[in-house]
Amino acid sequence: MDDATLAGLRAALSETPGNLPLRLLMVRALTERQEHPAAADLLDAVEPGALGAADRLLAARALLGARRPERALAFSADGGAEAGVVAARALLELGRAAEAAERYRSAVAESPAVEDVALAALLRTRDVDGPRDADGNVVRLKVFSNDDTDRSEVKRLLAPPQEKVTFAAVGGLDDVKEQIRRRIVLPFQKPSLFQRFKKRVGGGILLFGPPGCGKTLLARATAGECDAAFYDVGIPDVLDMYIGESERKLHALFEEARRHAPAVVFFDEIEALGGKRQYSLEAASSKIVSQFLSEMDGFARNNEGVLLLGSTNVPWALDPAFRRPGRFDRVVFVPPPDEPARVAILGILLGGRPVKDDVRPEALARATSAFSGADLSHLVETASDAAIQESIDAGHDVPICMSHLQAALREVKPTTLEWLTTARNYARYANESGQYDDVLAFLKAHGRE
Repeated sequence: MDDATLAGLRAALSETPGNLPLRLLMVRALTERQEHPAAADLLDAVEPGALGAADRLLAARALLGARRPERALAFSADGGAEAGVVAARALLELGRAAEAAERYRSAVAESPAVEDVALAALLRTRDVDGPRDADGNVVRLKVFSNDDTDRSEVKRLLAPPQEKVTFAAVGGLDDVKEQIRRRIVLPFQKPSLFQRFKKRVGGGILLFGPPGCGKTLLARATAGECDAAFYDVGIPDVLDMYIGESERKLHALFEEARRHAPAVVFFDEIEALGGKRQYSLEAASSKIVSQFLSEMDGFARNNEGVLLLGSTNVPWALDPAFRRPGRFDRVVFVPPPDEPARVAILGILLGGRPVKDDVRPEALARATSAFSGADLSHLVETASDAAIQESIDAGHDVPICMSHLQAALREVKPTTLEWLTTARNYARYANESGQYDDVLAFLKAHGRE
Protein backbone atom coordinates (compact mmCIF):
# COMPACT_ATOMS: atom_id res chain seq x y z
CA MET A 1 0.00 0.00 0.00
CA ASP A 2 1.45 3.37 -1.02
CA ASP A 3 1.89 6.35 1.33
CA ALA A 4 -1.04 8.34 -0.07
CA THR A 5 -3.53 5.51 0.45
CA LEU A 6 -2.21 4.87 3.96
CA ALA A 7 -2.50 8.56 4.82
CA GLY A 8 -6.12 8.54 3.61
CA LEU A 9 -6.91 5.53 5.81
CA ARG A 10 -5.26 7.19 8.78
CA ALA A 11 -7.38 10.32 8.28
CA ALA A 12 -10.55 8.25 7.99
CA LEU A 13 -9.70 6.35 11.19
CA SER A 14 -9.14 9.61 13.09
CA GLU A 15 -12.69 10.63 12.14
CA THR A 16 -14.18 7.23 13.15
CA PRO A 17 -11.89 5.75 15.82
CA GLY A 18 -14.44 3.05 16.67
CA ASN A 19 -14.34 1.56 13.15
CA LEU A 20 -12.70 -1.79 13.97
CA PRO A 21 -12.55 -3.17 10.38
CA LEU A 22 -10.79 0.01 9.24
CA ARG A 23 -8.35 -0.21 12.16
CA LEU A 24 -7.53 -3.83 11.27
CA LEU A 25 -7.08 -2.87 7.61
CA MET A 26 -4.46 -0.36 8.68
CA VAL A 27 -2.80 -2.93 10.96
CA ARG A 28 -2.52 -5.31 8.02
CA ALA A 29 -1.11 -2.60 5.74
CA LEU A 30 1.46 -1.46 8.30
CA THR A 31 2.49 -5.08 9.02
CA GLU A 32 3.06 -5.73 5.32
CA ARG A 33 5.26 -2.61 5.25
CA GLN A 34 7.22 -4.00 8.23
CA GLU A 35 6.10 -0.99 10.34
CA HIS A 36 5.32 -3.16 13.34
CA PRO A 37 5.50 -0.51 16.13
CA ALA A 38 2.92 1.66 14.34
CA ALA A 39 0.68 -1.36 13.81
CA ALA A 40 1.02 -2.33 17.48
CA ASP A 41 0.00 1.19 18.58
CA LEU A 42 -3.27 0.80 16.72
CA LEU A 43 -4.00 -2.34 18.76
CA ASP A 44 -3.67 -0.69 22.18
CA ALA A 45 -7.41 -0.11 22.44
CA VAL A 46 -8.41 -3.50 21.02
CA GLU A 47 -9.26 -6.52 23.19
CA PRO A 48 -8.53 -10.04 21.91
CA GLY A 49 -12.10 -11.16 22.54
CA ALA A 50 -13.41 -8.62 20.04
CA LEU A 51 -11.61 -10.27 17.12
CA GLY A 52 -12.05 -13.45 15.14
CA ALA A 53 -9.32 -16.10 14.91
CA ALA A 54 -7.76 -14.72 11.71
CA ASP A 55 -7.68 -11.15 13.03
CA ARG A 56 -6.23 -12.27 16.38
CA LEU A 57 -3.43 -14.03 14.48
CA LEU A 58 -2.76 -10.85 12.48
CA ALA A 59 -2.64 -8.78 15.68
CA ALA A 60 -0.36 -11.29 17.44
CA ARG A 61 2.13 -11.20 14.58
CA ALA A 62 2.13 -7.40 14.53
CA LEU A 63 2.69 -7.22 18.30
CA LEU A 64 5.45 -9.83 18.15
CA GLY A 65 7.17 -7.84 15.40
CA ALA A 66 6.97 -4.76 17.64
CA ARG A 67 8.73 -6.69 20.44
CA ARG A 68 5.66 -6.80 22.67
CA PRO A 69 5.62 -10.52 23.47
CA GLU A 70 3.24 -10.38 26.47
CA ARG A 71 0.55 -8.64 24.42
CA ALA A 72 1.22 -10.99 21.47
CA LEU A 73 0.75 -13.96 23.80
CA ALA A 74 -2.67 -12.66 24.82
CA PHE A 75 -3.82 -12.46 21.19
CA SER A 76 -2.40 -15.90 20.27
CA ALA A 77 -4.06 -17.77 23.13
CA ASP A 78 -6.66 -20.40 22.22
CA GLY A 79 -5.79 -20.18 18.53
CA GLY A 80 -4.97 -22.81 15.93
CA ALA A 81 -1.63 -24.22 14.89
CA GLU A 82 -0.37 -20.98 13.32
CA ALA A 83 -1.25 -19.06 16.49
CA GLY A 84 0.59 -21.73 18.46
CA VAL A 85 3.83 -20.98 16.58
CA VAL A 86 3.40 -17.25 17.27
CA ALA A 87 2.75 -18.04 20.94
CA ALA A 88 5.93 -20.16 21.03
CA ARG A 89 7.96 -17.25 19.67
CA ALA A 90 6.40 -14.91 22.23
CA LEU A 91 7.18 -17.31 25.08
CA LEU A 92 10.75 -17.62 23.84
CA GLU A 93 11.06 -13.80 23.87
CA LEU A 94 9.82 -13.82 27.48
CA GLY A 95 12.51 -16.32 28.45
CA ARG A 96 10.04 -19.18 29.00
CA ALA A 97 11.90 -21.61 26.75
CA ALA A 98 10.40 -24.86 28.11
CA GLU A 99 6.85 -23.57 27.61
CA ALA A 100 7.81 -22.31 24.16
CA ALA A 101 9.07 -25.75 23.15
CA GLU A 102 5.92 -27.45 24.41
CA ARG A 103 3.69 -24.96 22.60
CA TYR A 104 5.67 -25.40 19.38
CA ARG A 105 5.47 -29.19 19.56
CA SER A 106 1.71 -29.03 20.09
CA ALA A 107 1.30 -26.70 17.10
CA VAL A 108 3.34 -28.94 14.79
CA ALA A 109 1.49 -32.02 16.01
CA GLU A 110 -1.78 -30.28 15.14
CA SER A 111 -0.58 -29.27 11.68
CA PRO A 112 2.90 -30.15 10.32
CA ALA A 113 2.43 -27.43 7.67
CA VAL A 114 3.29 -24.75 10.29
CA GLU A 115 6.69 -26.27 11.07
CA ASP A 116 9.32 -23.55 11.41
CA VAL A 117 12.89 -24.83 11.08
CA ALA A 118 14.44 -21.57 12.30
CA LEU A 119 12.29 -21.53 15.45
CA ALA A 120 13.02 -25.20 16.12
CA ALA A 121 16.75 -24.46 15.86
CA LEU A 122 16.40 -21.56 18.32
CA LEU A 123 14.59 -23.80 20.76
CA ARG A 124 17.33 -26.41 20.50
CA THR A 125 20.09 -23.86 21.13
CA ARG A 126 18.36 -22.87 24.34
CA ASP A 127 18.90 -26.45 25.57
CA VAL A 128 15.23 -26.85 26.27
CA ASP A 129 15.34 -30.62 26.45
CA GLY A 130 18.83 -31.02 27.83
CA PRO A 131 19.43 -32.72 31.18
CA ARG A 132 19.91 -30.35 34.12
CA ASP A 133 21.53 -30.69 37.51
CA ALA A 134 20.01 -29.81 40.89
CA ASP A 135 20.81 -26.12 40.37
CA GLY A 136 19.06 -26.01 37.00
CA ASN A 137 22.27 -25.83 34.96
CA VAL A 138 22.49 -27.79 31.73
CA VAL A 139 24.60 -30.95 32.03
CA ARG A 140 27.01 -31.27 29.12
CA LEU A 141 27.58 -34.80 27.83
CA LYS A 142 31.14 -36.06 28.09
CA VAL A 143 32.61 -37.56 24.93
CA PHE A 144 35.36 -40.14 25.14
CA SER A 145 37.51 -40.96 22.14
CA ASN A 146 38.69 -44.49 21.48
CA ASP A 147 40.53 -45.42 18.31
CA ASP A 148 40.44 -49.15 19.10
CA THR A 149 37.19 -49.99 17.34
CA ASP A 150 36.69 -53.74 17.54
CA ARG A 151 35.38 -56.00 14.78
CA SER A 152 31.86 -56.13 16.18
CA GLU A 153 31.64 -52.34 16.10
CA VAL A 154 32.87 -52.23 12.51
CA LYS A 155 30.31 -54.87 11.56
CA ARG A 156 27.55 -52.88 13.27
CA LEU A 157 28.53 -49.73 11.40
CA LEU A 158 28.79 -51.46 8.03
CA ALA A 159 25.54 -53.39 8.44
CA PRO A 160 23.19 -51.48 10.78
CA PRO A 161 20.30 -53.57 12.14
CA GLN A 162 17.14 -53.37 10.07
CA GLU A 163 13.60 -54.05 11.16
CA LYS A 164 12.14 -57.40 10.24
CA VAL A 165 10.25 -57.46 6.94
CA THR A 166 7.76 -60.17 5.94
CA PHE A 167 5.66 -60.92 2.88
CA ALA A 168 2.92 -58.71 4.34
CA ALA A 169 5.01 -55.70 3.32
CA VAL A 170 5.19 -56.92 -0.30
CA GLY A 171 2.16 -55.87 -2.30
CA GLY A 172 0.90 -58.44 -4.82
CA LEU A 173 3.30 -60.95 -6.42
CA ASP A 174 1.29 -63.79 -4.84
CA ASP A 175 2.58 -66.41 -7.31
CA VAL A 176 6.18 -65.39 -6.69
CA LYS A 177 5.70 -65.39 -2.92
CA GLU A 178 4.13 -68.84 -3.09
CA GLN A 179 7.11 -70.17 -5.06
CA ILE A 180 9.52 -68.69 -2.53
CA ARG A 181 7.47 -70.02 0.37
CA ARG A 182 7.45 -73.52 -1.10
CA ARG A 183 11.07 -73.62 -2.28
CA ILE A 184 12.79 -71.55 0.39
CA VAL A 185 10.77 -70.83 3.53
CA LEU A 186 9.42 -74.33 4.16
CA PRO A 187 12.87 -76.01 4.12
CA PHE A 188 13.96 -73.54 6.80
CA GLN A 189 10.82 -74.04 8.89
CA LYS A 190 10.66 -77.86 8.60
CA PRO A 191 14.26 -79.03 8.20
CA SER A 192 13.63 -82.53 9.63
CA LEU A 193 10.99 -83.29 7.01
CA PHE A 194 13.28 -82.24 4.20
CA GLN A 195 16.17 -84.21 5.66
CA ARG A 196 14.03 -87.38 5.54
CA PHE A 197 13.73 -86.85 1.80
CA LYS A 198 17.45 -85.99 1.61
CA LYS A 199 16.64 -82.43 0.57
CA ARG A 200 19.20 -79.97 1.81
CA VAL A 201 18.21 -76.68 3.45
CA GLY A 202 19.68 -73.76 1.58
CA GLY A 203 20.90 -73.53 -1.96
CA GLY A 204 20.63 -70.69 -4.43
CA ILE A 205 17.70 -68.69 -5.79
CA LEU A 206 18.03 -66.17 -8.60
CA LEU A 207 15.44 -63.41 -8.84
CA PHE A 208 15.30 -61.58 -12.14
CA GLY A 209 13.00 -59.04 -13.70
CA PRO A 210 12.65 -55.33 -14.52
CA PRO A 211 14.21 -52.80 -12.14
CA GLY A 212 12.00 -51.51 -9.35
CA CYS A 213 9.65 -54.51 -9.17
CA GLY A 214 10.53 -55.62 -5.64
CA LYS A 215 13.40 -58.09 -5.94
CA THR A 216 15.36 -56.57 -3.05
CA LEU A 217 12.24 -56.24 -0.89
CA LEU A 218 11.37 -59.87 -1.63
CA ALA A 219 14.84 -60.93 -0.50
CA ARG A 220 14.50 -59.08 2.82
CA ALA A 221 10.98 -60.47 3.28
CA THR A 222 12.26 -63.99 2.59
CA ALA A 223 14.82 -63.62 5.37
CA GLY A 224 12.08 -62.33 7.66
CA GLU A 225 9.79 -65.27 6.86
CA CYS A 226 12.64 -67.72 7.49
CA ASP A 227 13.57 -65.91 10.71
CA ALA A 228 17.18 -66.14 9.57
CA ALA A 229 20.16 -63.79 9.70
CA PHE A 230 20.19 -61.54 6.63
CA TYR A 231 23.41 -60.42 4.92
CA ASP A 232 22.92 -57.79 2.25
CA VAL A 233 26.13 -57.94 0.21
CA GLY A 234 26.86 -54.88 -1.91
CA ILE A 235 29.36 -54.68 -4.73
CA PRO A 236 31.75 -52.45 -2.68
CA ASP A 237 31.74 -55.14 0.05
CA VAL A 238 33.53 -57.50 -2.32
CA LEU A 239 35.39 -55.68 -5.09
CA ASP A 240 38.83 -54.38 -4.19
CA MET A 241 41.58 -52.74 -6.22
CA TYR A 242 44.31 -55.05 -4.83
CA ILE A 243 44.94 -58.47 -6.36
CA GLY A 244 43.44 -61.28 -4.33
CA GLU A 245 41.54 -59.03 -1.89
CA SER A 246 38.18 -59.45 -3.63
CA GLU A 247 38.44 -63.24 -3.40
CA ARG A 248 39.47 -63.01 0.26
CA LYS A 249 36.49 -60.77 1.08
CA LEU A 250 34.09 -63.10 -0.72
CA HIS A 251 35.43 -66.08 1.25
CA ALA A 252 35.09 -64.12 4.53
CA LEU A 253 31.45 -63.29 3.73
CA PHE A 254 30.59 -66.94 3.12
CA GLU A 255 32.43 -68.02 6.27
CA GLU A 256 30.47 -65.46 8.30
CA ALA A 257 27.18 -66.80 6.92
CA ARG A 258 28.18 -70.42 7.62
CA ARG A 259 29.00 -69.59 11.23
CA HIS A 260 25.58 -67.97 11.73
CA ALA A 261 23.38 -70.45 9.86
CA PRO A 262 20.48 -70.36 9.24
CA ALA A 263 21.36 -67.34 7.17
CA VAL A 264 20.28 -65.63 3.96
CA VAL A 265 23.01 -64.01 1.88
CA PHE A 266 21.67 -61.58 -0.70
CA PHE A 267 23.73 -60.43 -3.68
CA ASP A 268 22.08 -57.50 -5.42
CA GLU A 269 23.11 -56.74 -9.03
CA ILE A 270 24.89 -60.09 -9.00
CA GLU A 271 26.02 -59.75 -12.62
CA ALA A 272 28.72 -57.33 -11.36
CA LEU A 273 30.34 -60.25 -9.51
CA GLY A 274 29.29 -63.14 -11.74
CA GLY A 275 29.33 -61.82 -15.29
CA LYS A 276 30.19 -64.05 -18.24
CA ARG A 277 33.88 -64.86 -18.10
CA GLN A 278 34.35 -65.09 -21.87
CA TYR A 279 33.54 -61.38 -22.12
CA SER A 280 35.78 -60.32 -19.26
CA LEU A 281 38.78 -58.21 -20.26
CA GLU A 282 40.52 -58.69 -16.91
CA ALA A 283 41.81 -61.93 -15.38
CA ALA A 284 40.82 -60.60 -11.94
CA SER A 285 37.14 -60.66 -12.90
CA SER A 286 37.37 -64.30 -13.97
CA LYS A 287 39.04 -65.16 -10.66
CA ILE A 288 36.18 -63.58 -8.70
CA VAL A 289 33.65 -65.67 -10.64
CA SER A 290 35.71 -68.83 -9.99
CA GLN A 291 35.95 -68.02 -6.29
CA PHE A 292 32.20 -67.38 -6.15
CA LEU A 293 31.45 -70.74 -7.77
CA SER A 294 33.87 -72.50 -5.41
CA GLU A 295 32.25 -70.94 -2.35
CA MET A 296 28.80 -72.01 -3.52
CA ASP A 297 29.47 -75.73 -3.91
CA GLY A 298 33.19 -76.35 -4.09
CA PHE A 299 34.95 -79.32 -2.50
CA ALA A 300 34.69 -79.34 1.33
CA ARG A 301 32.27 -76.39 1.36
CA ASN A 302 29.40 -76.99 3.77
CA ASN A 303 26.64 -74.47 3.03
CA GLU A 304 23.91 -76.36 4.88
CA GLY A 305 21.44 -73.80 6.24
CA VAL A 306 22.84 -71.00 4.07
CA LEU A 307 20.45 -69.67 1.44
CA LEU A 308 21.96 -67.64 -1.39
CA LEU A 309 19.71 -65.09 -3.04
CA GLY A 310 20.79 -63.20 -6.11
CA SER A 311 18.95 -60.54 -8.06
CA THR A 312 19.65 -59.13 -11.48
CA ASN A 313 18.01 -57.05 -14.17
CA VAL A 314 20.14 -58.71 -16.86
CA PRO A 315 20.09 -62.50 -16.37
CA TRP A 316 21.51 -62.95 -19.88
CA ALA A 317 24.76 -61.32 -18.64
CA LEU A 318 25.27 -63.89 -15.86
CA ASP A 319 27.91 -66.60 -16.32
CA PRO A 320 26.17 -69.86 -17.36
CA ALA A 321 28.06 -71.79 -14.68
CA PHE A 322 25.93 -70.10 -12.03
CA ARG A 323 22.81 -71.68 -13.49
CA ARG A 324 23.72 -75.33 -13.13
CA PRO A 325 22.01 -77.49 -10.44
CA GLY A 326 23.46 -76.96 -6.98
CA ARG A 327 24.13 -73.27 -7.51
CA PHE A 328 21.45 -70.83 -8.62
CA ASP A 329 19.36 -73.76 -9.79
CA ARG A 330 16.01 -72.14 -8.93
CA VAL A 331 15.15 -69.08 -11.01
CA VAL A 332 12.16 -66.87 -10.18
CA PHE A 333 10.83 -64.23 -12.56
CA VAL A 334 9.62 -61.11 -10.70
CA PRO A 335 7.32 -59.35 -13.19
CA PRO A 336 5.82 -55.88 -13.05
CA PRO A 337 2.82 -55.98 -10.69
CA ASP A 338 -0.55 -56.81 -12.23
CA GLU A 339 -3.69 -54.77 -11.49
CA PRO A 340 -4.62 -56.43 -8.15
CA ALA A 341 -1.00 -56.14 -7.07
CA ARG A 342 -0.93 -52.45 -7.99
CA VAL A 343 -4.05 -51.91 -5.85
CA ALA A 344 -2.30 -53.60 -2.93
CA ILE A 345 0.93 -51.63 -3.47
CA LEU A 346 -0.91 -48.32 -3.66
CA GLY A 347 -2.75 -49.20 -0.46
CA ILE A 348 0.57 -49.82 1.30
CA LEU A 349 2.16 -46.64 -0.10
CA LEU A 350 -0.81 -44.43 0.83
CA GLY A 351 -1.19 -45.98 4.27
CA GLY A 352 -0.31 -43.63 7.13
CA ARG A 353 -0.50 -40.52 4.93
CA PRO A 354 -3.30 -37.92 5.08
CA VAL A 355 -5.53 -39.05 2.21
CA LYS A 356 -8.90 -37.64 1.12
CA ASP A 357 -11.92 -39.92 0.73
CA ASP A 358 -12.06 -39.40 -3.04
CA VAL A 359 -8.81 -41.36 -3.64
CA ARG A 360 -9.61 -44.59 -5.52
CA PRO A 361 -6.66 -47.01 -5.72
CA GLU A 362 -8.64 -49.25 -8.11
CA ALA A 363 -8.94 -46.45 -10.67
CA LEU A 364 -5.26 -45.61 -10.31
CA ALA A 365 -4.32 -49.27 -10.75
CA ARG A 366 -6.23 -49.42 -14.03
CA ALA A 367 -4.35 -46.37 -15.29
CA THR A 368 -0.88 -47.61 -14.35
CA SER A 369 -0.31 -50.62 -16.58
CA ALA A 370 3.38 -51.62 -16.80
CA PHE A 371 4.23 -49.50 -13.73
CA SER A 372 6.76 -51.08 -11.40
CA GLY A 373 6.52 -50.83 -7.63
CA ALA A 374 9.18 -48.10 -7.74
CA ASP A 375 7.14 -46.23 -10.37
CA LEU A 376 4.06 -46.38 -8.12
CA SER A 377 6.14 -45.12 -5.21
CA HIS A 378 7.34 -42.22 -7.37
CA LEU A 379 3.72 -41.51 -8.30
CA VAL A 380 2.64 -41.28 -4.65
CA GLU A 381 5.70 -39.22 -3.70
CA THR A 382 4.98 -36.74 -6.50
CA ALA A 383 1.37 -36.40 -5.33
CA SER A 384 2.60 -35.95 -1.75
CA ASP A 385 4.91 -33.13 -2.86
CA ALA A 386 1.94 -31.32 -4.40
CA ALA A 387 -0.15 -31.78 -1.23
CA ILE A 388 2.73 -30.55 0.97
CA GLN A 389 3.12 -27.44 -1.19
CA GLU A 390 -0.61 -26.73 -0.92
CA SER A 391 -0.42 -27.25 2.84
CA ILE A 392 2.39 -24.71 3.12
CA ASP A 393 0.52 -22.20 0.96
CA ALA A 394 -2.77 -22.68 2.86
CA GLY A 395 -1.22 -22.77 6.34
CA HIS A 396 -3.01 -25.99 7.26
CA ASP A 397 -2.93 -29.66 6.29
CA VAL A 398 -4.18 -30.45 2.79
CA PRO A 399 -4.59 -34.22 2.34
CA ILE A 400 -3.60 -36.09 -0.80
CA CYS A 401 -6.61 -36.12 -3.11
CA MET A 402 -7.40 -37.77 -6.42
CA SER A 403 -6.53 -34.59 -8.35
CA HIS A 404 -2.99 -34.68 -6.94
CA LEU A 405 -2.55 -38.30 -8.04
CA GLN A 406 -4.04 -37.65 -11.47
CA ALA A 407 -1.68 -34.71 -11.98
CA ALA A 408 1.23 -36.92 -10.89
CA LEU A 409 0.08 -39.61 -13.33
CA ARG A 410 0.54 -37.16 -16.21
CA GLU A 411 4.12 -36.60 -15.06
CA VAL A 412 5.30 -40.09 -14.03
CA LYS A 413 5.83 -42.70 -16.77
CA PRO A 414 6.50 -46.46 -16.49
CA THR A 415 10.15 -47.51 -16.59
CA THR A 416 9.69 -51.23 -17.35
CA LEU A 417 8.89 -50.97 -21.06
CA GLU A 418 12.52 -50.82 -22.22
CA TRP A 419 13.40 -53.90 -20.15
CA LEU A 420 10.38 -55.83 -21.45
CA THR A 421 11.40 -55.06 -25.04
CA THR A 422 14.93 -56.37 -24.44
CA ALA A 423 13.68 -59.42 -22.54
CA ARG A 424 11.26 -60.24 -25.35
CA ASN A 425 14.14 -60.51 -27.80
CA TYR A 426 16.09 -62.87 -25.52
CA ALA A 427 12.96 -64.92 -24.79
CA ARG A 428 12.30 -65.34 -28.52
CA TYR A 429 15.79 -65.99 -29.83
CA ALA A 430 17.97 -67.14 -26.89
CA ASN A 431 15.70 -69.45 -24.92
CA GLU A 432 17.31 -72.80 -25.68
CA SER A 433 16.94 -74.17 -22.14
CA GLY A 434 13.54 -72.59 -21.50
CA GLN A 435 14.93 -70.23 -18.88
CA TYR A 436 12.77 -67.37 -20.17
CA ASP A 437 9.49 -69.29 -20.46
CA ASP A 438 8.01 -67.26 -17.60
CA VAL A 439 8.89 -64.06 -19.45
CA LEU A 440 7.17 -65.31 -22.61
CA ALA A 441 4.07 -66.31 -20.61
CA PHE A 442 3.93 -62.86 -19.03
CA LEU A 443 4.35 -61.07 -22.35
CA LYS A 444 1.65 -63.23 -23.94
CA ALA A 445 -0.79 -62.65 -21.05
CA HIS A 446 -0.34 -58.88 -21.31
CA GLY A 447 -0.40 -58.64 -25.11
CA ARG A 448 3.25 -57.63 -25.41
CA GLU A 449 4.59 -60.76 -27.13
